[in-house]
Amino acid sequence: MRWDEFAEAAPELAALGEERLRGRELCLVGTLRANGWPRISPVEPEFVDGELMLGMMWRSPKALDLLRDPRLVVHSVVSRREGDEGDFKLYGRAVPVDQGERRESYRAAIKARIDWEPEEPDYHVFAVDIDSAGFVEFAPGRYGLAWDPDGGLRRWQQRES
Repeated sequence: MRWDEFAEAAPELAALGEERLRGRELCLVGTLRANGWPRISPVEPEFVDGELMLGMMWRSPKALDLLRDPRLVVHSVVSRREGDEGDFKLYGRAVPVDQGERRESYRAAIKARIDWEPEEPDYHVFAVDIDSAGFVEFAPGRYGLAWDPDGGLRRWQQRES
């Protein structure tokens, strides 16, 4: 599912995720190495024409992981131990964007944001095909949201002791 479809299905959760991902201009991506061990890597997320895209250096280990096994987790950057900024994550698959208008749109979005663009063809771009997502805020009043296409949006809140 594209980001815009996810945002239509779960607008509250998508808004929280987009705020966290755009606010830091950085996220963590979990991939699987060839030996089965997980890899966590920083990536700059980019929202392009309704899709969440991830650019990566040419032949980087995380890109090679995704070319071999497209499963990934995208996690917002958490910078406070208090947990009051919330923690957004989504699970899905990385779909290579190898050529064409989508790739050009990605380059234009990067150029508009940071006045730099990757040189063709020496970089990887993946669109995230979203399977499920969640958000947790750990501060007092702790609550969470979880979404998947079958179960829809679910909300929970920790009861006060």
